[in-house]
Amino acid sequence: MTPQSDEDEVWRQIVASFNETAEDPSADQPWPDRENVPAEAVEQDGGDALTRVDEDAGDDADGASGQDPDDEGHYVPPPPPPLPRGDAVSRLSWLALFGGPAYLLLAAVLHWPMEGWVVFLAVAAFIAGFVTLVVRMGDGPPPDSGWDDGAVL
Repeated sequence: MTPQSDEDEVWRQIVASFNETAEDPSADQPWPDRENVPAEAVEQDGGDALTRVDEDAGDDADGASGQDPDDEGHYVPPPPPPLPRGDAVSRLSWLALFGGPAYLLLAAVLHWPMEGWVVFLAVAAFIAGFVTLVVRMGDGPPPDSGWDDGAVL
């Protein structure tokens, strides 16, 4: 037999057994038997049996036991750093950016009388806040980056 005919025969066997079921008796149960909870225990205890069975099992796959139930090995991130306060100009710019349109929207919804100079001030505050934030954005490289700032995208 040539190596090619051996490969063809193996391939035919794989294709022929594609729709067959597995012969492994545990194939219909994808978890270990120790994780099964009897239905009677769940009905009697109203669900408390689940926690008791977990505590009673105590052994994991390695054979280690006695893990602390509070420490499941999950990640607890550190508390986030406080938000930056920003300087007075930035805070005033954000206030103007959102305050102008918010005032116009609130005045329109509540049917407040709006004079021309009030509308002009609200629109001017929005534009001034936007321009101030864009100008202060500073999209250049940091001052301490040196002569080689790497790839700039």
